[in-house]
Amino acid sequence: MKRTLLGLAAAATLAGLAVTVPAVSASAATGDFGPDTCRQGFVWREARPSDRVCVTSGTRTQTRNDNAAAASRWTSGAFGPHTCVQGYVWREAFAGDDVCVLPAVRSQARADNAAAADRRVSARLWVTKYTVPPTDNGDGTSTTTSVDDIPRLKLSGDHFNFGQVKLYLRYNTGRTFWSGAVAASAHGGFAGGSFGKKSGVFDCSGAGRAANGYAQAYDVVSGRWSAKVPVRIGCAVL
Repeated sequence: MKRTLLGLAAAATLAGLAVTVPAVSASAATGDFGPDTCRQGFVWREARPSDRVCVTSGTRTQTRNDNAAAASRWTSGAFGPHTCVQGYVWREAFAGDDVCVLPAVRSQARADNAAAADRRVSARLWVTKYTVPPTDNGDGTSTTTSVDDIPRLKLSGDHFNFGQVKLYLRYNTGRTFWSGAVAASAHGGFAGGSFGKKSGVFDCSGAGRAANGYAQAYDVVSGRWSAKVPVRIGCAVL
């Protein structure tokens, strides 16, 4: 995923809004850019320096071109000195954005705003419990053991990049109790890359038992970590 630093080569001041025209882009880099990190394939729109809505690279280029042409598309009219010339409308990518663009571009900006949260690597992780059912022997009987009814921990997540996600169950000291990996992919009802991984690790929680560890996921593509989810692990099961 690419990022650039917005140059300040020129700026047109319009009704309290500074429209910045980018100069030469700085070098791009891949990595964790905090909560505004875009999923792979998306970049910051940069309609203004603080605009971190994730869009395609083509949309960002269009945004820069429209910013650069802003002054040439204004005329004095019904909406003041920033009335758009015929055929253009305000982009409205953010409150007060009166850069004039084609109607299709404004529609795209609205669609991108609506999809913004789904395009970020929020790295959302949650933990649920599952039990292992008895094994069907195929002859009308089943195999059971003394631990089959004890819940185990399942790690699930969404808002990741498509690709490998590394999973960890660690003690609060940082020592790893279990680790695994999963390929995040598209699933209906979940944003971005999502997954569900049964760890096989017994859930040791219970009344009066404080969490002694946590679950955490690592998005390999961006290098972004999820928040830590408290768990209790490491109990003896007979």
